[in-house]
Amino acid sequence: MNFKSPNFTLGLFCYFYFMNMESLYAHFLECTTVCTDTRKIEKDCIFFALKGDNFDGNKFAEQAIASGAKYCVIDDKNYKLDARYLVVEDTLKALQDLATYHRTKLNISILALTGSNGKTTTKELLNAVLTKKYHTSATLGNLNNHIGVPLTLLQMHQDIELGIVEMGANHPKEIESLCKIARPDYGLITNFGKAHLEGFGSVEGVVKAKSELYDFLKEHEKTIFVNEDDPLQIKQIADYPHVYKFGSSKWSDAKLELLKSQPYVSLTFNTTVINSKLAGSYNFNNIAVAIAVGAYFEVNKEDIINAIETYTPTNNRSQILEKGSNKIIMDAYNANPTSMLAALENFKQLQQDHKILFLGDMFELGDTAKIEHQFIVDYLEKNNLGTAHLIGKNFYQTTTKKNNILKFETFDDLKSNLNSDELQHSFLLIKGSRGMALERILDLL
Repeated sequence: MNFKSPNFTLGLFCYFYFMNMESLYAHFLECTTVCTDTRKIEKDCIFFALKGDNFDGNKFAEQAIASGAKYCVIDDKNYKLDARYLVVEDTLKALQDLATYHRTKLNISILALTGSNGKTTTKELLNAVLTKKYHTSATLGNLNNHIGVPLTLLQMHQDIELGIVEMGANHPKEIESLCKIARPDYGLITNFGKAHLEGFGSVEGVVKAKSELYDFLKEHEKTIFVNEDDPLQIKQIADYPHVYKFGSSKWSDAKLELLKSQPYVSLTFNTTVINSKLAGSYNFNNIAVAIAVGAYFEVNKEDIINAIETYTPTNNRSQILEKGSNKIIMDAYNANPTSMLAALENFKQLQQDHKILFLGDMFELGDTAKIEHQFIVDYLEKNNLGTAHLIGKNFYQTTTKKNNILKFETFDDLKSNLNSDELQHSFLLIKGSRGMALERILDLL
């Protein structure tokens, strides 16, 4: 070995100058938790100074220490004031590598899930079922991206037996990257739909990108859970042996059938009737996934039933609320063309005299935005679901000849023109992308 070569000298410099993973992990173990936001610093946490388009976390390192952080991980040596500042080459990569390193130290199995719709609800149902038998840890909220997944892994500890990791993506290769970080042992895809078309380009692009989870699991000979009634999913796992199938077929490993979806989803699990508190037939698959996975992991059948029947949706996801004389389906957690159409189909089936809709723009559709929003308007014209209030720039640019389809470019426009006296003794559907924040409509009733 040439000890005088430039490559050796640079490598030696990097090894001693930058924090190596074993040393960084030792510092991590001294801390209570991981933080990436100085507004949420917890005492004795380890702070990662991440960078964004409009900020440099290194500039907040001193503030993090002053607020109670035990260590700060930075990638600009100019901000190193003392031994509490740990210098790495790249803070984001260090966070991700640390998460993977921690994951390898834990003697646990990881169940990963992704999909176009229903990820968060499915994750919560899975956790409700699996926690009946195992010590579980699941993604908090929607921390499902290149930062959220590492944070999810780093909050797991040795007592955990099964980790549930939600994975989101809006561009190709993101799921592949998240799989390399989390290294799942099991996985499932809720569905393939028209979501994030701006990044994926088409539904075919969605299928290919989401299936990166299946690709990882197949490469490492891990187990896949799949809905046997979904031909797109069956196509993706053709001839793969390590598959646990659920669906309506008598040959399914877990036989599940939808009984009704009004007002809530009821289904059978191997002839046993289960009554949920989730509205809409689109939630049947989310429930079915949780039941099937629970059966695979040998959770007691009565415990599975109890977990499903006592689960109550929160955070604007398929909630049925009452306010005054009105009953409301609050589904404003997020929206894309697939989930929007599913919500409308479900609302159409409701046997109610006076129905009103509040629909907000669907984001991240790229060049297809105009077509997809017009498709929803065309659906409303063909199906009389009641008075529809469409909110947002995309819906505002659509065309309609119906007097019962009202368009508002902004939420303030809706607020200024809405006659709350007309919103009495009605059944409402509120659905839109998260950025529309349509839960504000509740304050107008």
